Amino acid sequence: MMIQQTRRALLLVAFLLFPLTGFSTSQASAQDESAPRTIREYRGKTMGTSYMVKVAGAEALDDQTLRFAIDAELRRVNDQMSTYLKSSEISKFNQSTSTDWFDVSIEFAQVVAAAQSIAEKTDGAFDITVAPLVNAWNFGPTERSSAVPDPDTIKELMATVGYKKLEVRTDPPSVRKLIPELQIDLSSIAKGHGVDRVVDKLAELGAGDVFVEIGGEVRTSGDKPGGAWKVGIQLPDAAKDTVMIAHPMLQNEPAGNAMATSGDYRNVYVVDGKRYSHTIDPRTGSPVEHDLASVTVIAKSCMEADGWATALNVLGPEPALAIATQNDLHALLVSRSGAKEYQMVGTGILAQYAEATPDAAETTSWLAALVPIAILTFGVFSILLFAMAIGVVFGRRSISGSCGGLANKTNEDGSTSCSLCSNPSDACKELREKMDSKQSTM
Repeated sequence: MMIQQTRRALLLVAFLLFPLTGFSTSQASAQDESAPRTIREYRGKTMGTSYMVKVAGAEALDDQTLRFAIDAELRRVNDQMSTYLKSSEISKFNQSTSTDWFDVSIEFAQVVAAAQSIAEKTDGAFDITVAPLVNAWNFGPTERSSAVPDPDTIKELMATVGYKKLEVRTDPPSVRKLIPELQIDLSSIAKGHGVDRVVDKLAELGAGDVFVEIGGEVRTSGDKPGGAWKVGIQLPDAAKDTVMIAHPMLQNEPAGNAMATSGDYRNVYVVDGKRYSHTIDPRTGSPVEHDLASVTVIAKSCMEADGWATALNVLGPEPALAIATQNDLHALLVSRSGAKEYQMVGTGILAQYAEATPDAAETTSWLAALVPIAILTFGVFSILLFAMAIGVVFGRRSISGSCGGLANKTNEDGSTSCSLCSNPSDACKELREKMDSKQSTM
């Protein structure tokens, strides 16, 4: 297993140190002839997590226009699909006990329809009617505790769960409960949908080279100065920013430019020594209990990638691989095989990261190849430290943050990009007023 970890380390270092391939000579020359592009970055909070948007070029659009477009679009998604907002469409639907058709926005209906399609293809392993169970296991909008629900409670709630108890139509857009107690939770697919919405909105404004991430779900378009956008796949159970693989999102990639990862290692709690994950299996009513630590899916839309990543994570290693193969998905499955040891299997474009374990001769060559790369990495890092030290001594500037200040970008107002939080709270009056004003002028 150390062999596999060594190969992954080498792969990651190679990605970070050497230029990406896959671009034609004509593309490169076109970039050289064009004006230099800068990258602007916007961060904030949304959907109970954080977002990050990077825009390359699009200098005709000012920061205020871009920031407002991002915040307003995410606000609309929350207004439709956030269970944390009592005024949202989903909250109103959940509070209703009617079994008549319930009018919703077209976006809401489309997300529910996509979720129902995945539910059918996985025989209920993915199920947005799991909301009561999510709440019972303390992973919903209700006040959280460490209490584990008793078997009788789970059995009672299971009677209200089931994707076949929910109907959806897009013309006119509406949803319908077949039992009054039914409730839905779109958190397993709404973040991906939100990513798609932001990418599409920015494209409408003329920003075609973007990187959009919400809670780890990512979609890119175009490229960045110097090559393709890269998306990191985290190592399970490690520090938050520990990257296992850096995957290049090449332009016009047939697999798609959206990536989502679902894992059982972030949102968890422990009671009496037992670990409970936020991923609930709607077929059992309890958190998943298998060796699958994380699932990454690449698709054309982030909504699709988000939903499928959750579905495969519920299924477990072998069933997930079978379903991924059956549905021609691009998936990477990472399973625990011991203390801090993992096994990877993949399908489609992500199969390249799950090669078979090499023999002893291959191991020697890989280790030998790692040495010069490690030396080069150490040399580059030493140069950066030296340059930072020179800046501190002669520029009389303090070094702040783990990046040593290298990631700081001074804005016109004197603030720095890495400390900027652009997204207002759900109750932000100022954003509401701007959205209303913008709507009235259209």
